[in-house]
Amino acid sequence: MYTNFQEYLKKELAQIEADGLYKHERIIESAQGAEIMVGGKVCLNFCANNYLGLADNPELIQAAKEGMDNRGYGMASVRFICGCQDLHKKLEAKIAEFFGTEDTILYAACFDANGGVFEPLLNDQDAIISDALNHASIIDGVRLCKAQRFRYANADMADLEKQLQDAQKCRFRLVVTDGVFSMDGNVCPLDKIYELAQKYNAMVMVDESHSAGVVGKTGRGVTEHFNLRGKIEILTGTLGKAFGGAMGGFTTGRKEIIDMLRQRSRPYLFSNSMAPGLVAAGIRMFEMMSETNTLQDKLHANTDYFIKKMTEAGFDCKPSQSAICAVMLYDAPLSQKFAAKLQEEGIFVTGFYYPVVPKGQARIRVQVSAAHEREHLDKCIAAFVKIGKELGIIKN
Repeated sequence: MYTNFQEYLKKELAQIEADGLYKHERIIESAQGAEIMVGGKVCLNFCANNYLGLADNPELIQAAKEGMDNRGYGMASVRFICGCQDLHKKLEAKIAEFFGTEDTILYAACFDANGGVFEPLLNDQDAIISDALNHASIIDGVRLCKAQRFRYANADMADLEKQLQDAQKCRFRLVVTDGVFSMDGNVCPLDKIYELAQKYNAMVMVDESHSAGVVGKTGRGVTEHFNLRGKIEILTGTLGKAFGGAMGGFTTGRKEIIDMLRQRSRPYLFSNSMAPGLVAAGIRMFEMMSETNTLQDKLHANTDYFIKKMTEAGFDCKPSQSAICAVMLYDAPLSQKFAAKLQEEGIFVTGFYYPVVPKGQARIRVQVSAAHEREHLDKCIAAFVKIGKELGIIKN
């Protein structure tokens, strides 16, 4: 059987390559940071989710080491079988305190959090109303649930209201949205979503993966940005982006929701608990976030500067309220060619194209970090301008 299947896979892979959609992995030979080593060459990294520059932070590294020294390397089982450590409960409390919620449950990743949140809470009597551009993990989580599915156009409040009206026949209604849509960089209009949810008696869930640590004056995400801290029923997020860039996800929100997830959420029940080193570093990270706002302030200044300069240079950049700048090129092979030429200039970025983004919407997604200095930003902008002129993207 595999001989036939192998031939099928070879043809499919060849077609992906021919279409200019094949994804090649590049090898980093250093710690994650503003500057990284790739193929023996130092590059500036502008495609990491390392928004606050904490991926190589010495305090987090030391906290992780101490966590392993004091609590071991791994947990070797799931929590309902062998329990969890005091560190896990402390981190859950820190996350709830940070977001102004009642309780938190930890997962191995936010993909697991989103995959495990819907099925335990809702059934075929209920409705999930989801933004059309929500992350793949939300889409997969919804697929695992028997709730009736409604979808509204990205950040389109008129369409959301229509879907809420259509869902009134259902028992419970849950509106689900990304906080920041990672391919475009736009922030969800949570204030308007909340108003509609109140009007039509619905709950709200927000994935804060790309917004936590970034959006809001102190980085507490879109609920802080819209002055809705503590009012949203469910938040999910990750420790793998702004919060240190390692591993770990969470769902935080109303106490009874978290209690039910502990009883029935399959990724939680059947996956190992987070490793002690990661948990200890997570605790220290949230302590640091509460001590100072320096990193958030620098990130916001860096992002404003970069987007302003790129727009002035003539690039087609999507409006952004986050640390993501989507430089639109529209053509998939062109996005790969542009990214390859930028790497030759010492700028590490990635071209995004179908199926990650819709066909005809290829782009280079630039992610700004608090780890970047002004000279890093200027070098990146200069490289974009140079290649942009060479490829005819911007005028000379």
